Amino acid sequence: MVKLATICYIDNGKEFLLLHRNKRQDDVHYGKWISVGGKLEAGESPEDCARREVAEETGLNVEEMSLKGIVTFPNFTPNQDWYTYVFRVTAFSGDLLSDCPEGNLAWVPYDQVLTKPTWEGDYQLFSWILEDSPFFSAKFSYQDGQLLDQQVYFYDK
Repeated sequence: MVKLATICYIDNGKEFLLLHRNKRQDDVHYGKWISVGGKLEAGESPEDCARREVAEETGLNVEEMSLKGIVTFPNFTPNQDWYTYVFRVTAFSGDLLSDCPEGNLAWVPYDQVLTKPTWEGDYQLFSWILEDSPFFSAKFSYQDGQLLDQQVYFYDK
């Protein structure tokens, strides 16, 4: 089965807003620091989903964002391949939620982002976003939480 989703790197010019997924022990992301995002709902475009997920998980309204790439996660959850649109949000309004249902939100300085525990492939994604790499299509294959293989293709800006 195919799942479509978004990952949204919210960037205030010196920090990324990260979500420490620490509220549900049955969460596949439990204990990891990740960007916000989630599954597309019926009839949603990736952009609609990104805006909705940012608002739901952070309380912020997206003013400007750009599509940076697409990531494929084969069999990331049992019998489900995830295809994920990766956005960088560079302008937003609103007030940050004090209590996110998914975990704790925190602004993390660029130089500390790569020190937070997360998925091994996310370190690559963070680097590509920080470096403002060209548009990418990547594939990260995991088994039992371990990265087995990765591929990436970069396209000219």
